[in-house]
Order: sequence, then structure tokens, then C-alpha cells
Amino acid sequence: MEEITNGGNKNEPQLLKLKCSVQNYDWGRIGYDSRVATLFEKNCGVQIDEKKHYAEFWMGTHVSGPSVVDAGDGDNVSLKVWIVQNPKVLGDVVVDKWGVDLPFLLKVLSVGKSLSIQAHPDQELAGFLHKTQPNVYKDANHKPEMALALTEFEALCGFISSEELDVVLETVPEINEVVGNASANQILTVDKHIGELKEERALQSIFTKLMSVDQEVISEALSKLVNRLTHEKEKRRLTSKEELVLKLEKEYPNDVGVLAALLFNHVKLEPGDGLYIAANEPHAYLNGECIECMAASDNVVRAGLTPKYIDVKTLCSMLTYKQGLPEILKGVPMNQYVRRYTPPFEEFEVDQCVLDQGASVVFPALPGPSVFVVISGEGTMATASREDRVSEGDALFAPAGTEVHVSTDTELQLYRAGVNHKVLLNP
Repeated sequence: MEEITNGGNKNEPQLLKLKCSVQNYDWGRIGYDSRVATLFEKNCGVQIDEKKHYAEFWMGTHVSGPSVVDAGDGDNVSLKVWIVQNPKVLGDVVVDKWGVDLPFLLKVLSVGKSLSIQAHPDQELAGFLHKTQPNVYKDANHKPEMALALTEFEALCGFISSEELDVVLETVPEINEVVGNASANQILTVDKHIGELKEERALQSIFTKLMSVDQEVISEALSKLVNRLTHEKEKRRLTSKEELVLKLEKEYPNDVGVLAALLFNHVKLEPGDGLYIAANEPHAYLNGECIECMAASDNVVRAGLTPKYIDVKTLCSMLTYKQGLPEILKGVPMNQYVRRYTPPFEEFEVDQCVLDQGASVVFPALPGPSVFVVISGEGTMATASREDRVSEGDALFAPAGTEVHVSTDTELQLYRAGVNHKVLLNP
């Protein structure tokens, strides 16, 4: 296959339109209530089932949801195969560092109910898990990730501060009953100024005990907690965390994750806010829609709020047990229309582009590949020798060295995922 298969001079880099994959997980939004569903329908021309859950729209080369190059002549081939046949499209830096494959995976998520309490393994643990349980952990890569809110977006992320943890242990008797008062007192008696490591170990002990107790104990504790909060709701306004507990218990009755949620930060993002999650950090997305980008992996270790396979021992042993609120990214303006979100990970960064009617912008050529997705509106995307009409649901691959001009006669919103520019420019 020639380097360029869909028109233009084969010696010049061109945009490739992609047909992309969808994941129908139970936590996804249903039918046309899901942005993932509408994007997938427009991208692939597939009829949407209005009773089906549409959770994730994938753009990349991962084996669990590979994109396909839309050749326009019936001669379609997977993006991964096309890249292997045309490795120059990745650029030397990417090939030298990650081999002949796309190092990141871009997604759109439509979250209808809470995802599992989970963490993603670091590189060493990912390799071990894939080797020992390949049917569960499908690849050997780590999975740092970042979410950019498209709508108001809620998540649990990281453990609450030591001060907040003290309050929880003093005011939620149901947790003390489960883990034991002696364990709770470990936390409450730690000197906060000299006992950070000791407090981390005490937190790990409490969390591990909580996640490991018998189902009967959890069911009894949750029954008490829900009854107590239901009665207190008649007398006072519940906190957002208490309201969340009642919501989670309805979604996942008798699940230990409902109690565990009290130990995590409840984060609320506005559209345009970003949240990044490193390896071994606990989190759970709760509600809303977002752009998500990550290293090219699908490794997830779960321990609550899910009907899927859980691995409590691995999760409890792998976590960092760092406490405090996560950093919220606001993006750095690149120009009037583009904001860049750069997490502390090598594999990826994301640009958000919002064009007004009649506006245009240039994405400069980079020494690495990019993937674009159009979220709303329509317009044109042009390289030096070719122009493509694009609209909602279009996904495109841009080879290394491609300068892309975007213009619109309506409003247009798109996102670009690429390798972290710090790695590309300072290999």
C-alpha cells in the first residue's frame, strides 16, 4: 500500500479519515441521550439502537477497539496495519521511543451511571498482570489518562485530605463498625506533622480492611447508613458526598464501593476543565461526558461499583495512598481558538479548538502524529495540497509533519490528540 491511500501527492502528508469503534458498557448513556452514540452514527453510518448503552467512542490502534482507514474505495485497512506499512507517518521520535504504533488512545465518554472504583497499573505491574492474567489484562502497557469535560462532569479521584478523613471517621459510625474502632483510631492519633508515612500506612490498612470484609457486613453497614441518611434528610440538607452515597447505593446496591466513596475526593468539573490521573491512583467517573486520552492501553484494576471482575488484593496493594485534591487543568491558550492540555505524561496531550462562525486556525506541523475528532459543527480541514469537508463525528489521522488549516462557516468544535510536545521537541 502506498503511503497515501486517499488522494493527494503520495509524497506529501495527508489527512486520513477514520472509521472508529464503540463500546457498549452498561454505565453508558442510552440511545440518543449519548453523545458517543450520535458521534458513532455519523462516523460509521450505523443505526443507533435506542435501548442500548453507548459508553465510549475509540480512536486509535488498540486491539480492543481499532480504527479503520476509510479509503473510500472499499479497500479499508486497520489504522495499525496502515501505520506498520507506513512507519514514517509516526516520525522518528515516536518510532525510536515507542516502536511502530500509536502511543496514545483518544476517546469520547458518555457516562450515565458510575464507573467502577479503579486504578491503572504502572508499567512494571501492567507487564506482570498481562503475563499472569492475559484474559483479564489485555496488554502490557501502563495507562495514565486525562479527562476533559464536555459537559458538567463528576468523578471520584484520590483520597481525601487527612483533615477530611478525620471528620469521616468521627461522623460516619458505619465505617468504624466495618473496619473496627482500633483501625480508625490509628488515623485519628497520628501526628500530622511527623507521621505522613505512618498515616499513609494507616490509611492503606483501613482501606484494605474495608474493601476485604464479608458481603454480609457491608450489606448491614450500608443498610444502616442509608436509613440514617434518609431520616437525616428530613431534618437537614445533606452534603454532596452524602447525596452521592444515596445515589451510588441505588445504582449498586450492597456494594462496598458505596462506603469507599466516602474516602475519595468528589470532584466536579465544568466544561473545559481537565483532570489527569497517574498510574496507581484510585478514581471513578460518576456522571457527564468528556474527551479522554491515555497511553494506548485498556488495563483496569477494579474493586467496587461494578459487575465486572474485581481484584481487591491487587488494587489495595498498588495504590499510592496520596491524599488531597487533584490538580484541575484549565488549559494553556495557544491562540484565540485553541487551548492545550499537557499532563505530566510523555505519550499524549490534547488541544481543544472552538471556532466561531467564519473563523480559521492553523495547527502547525509537528514531528509526531495527531488524531482529530469533530465534536460539533462543520467546516474544512486542509493540508498543502488537499481540502476535506468535515462535520460532527469525523475522526482524522494526521501524519507527522502535517500542517493543518481548519476553517468554518458555522461554529466548529474539535479536539486534537498528539504526543506530548515536550517529548517531540526535546527527545
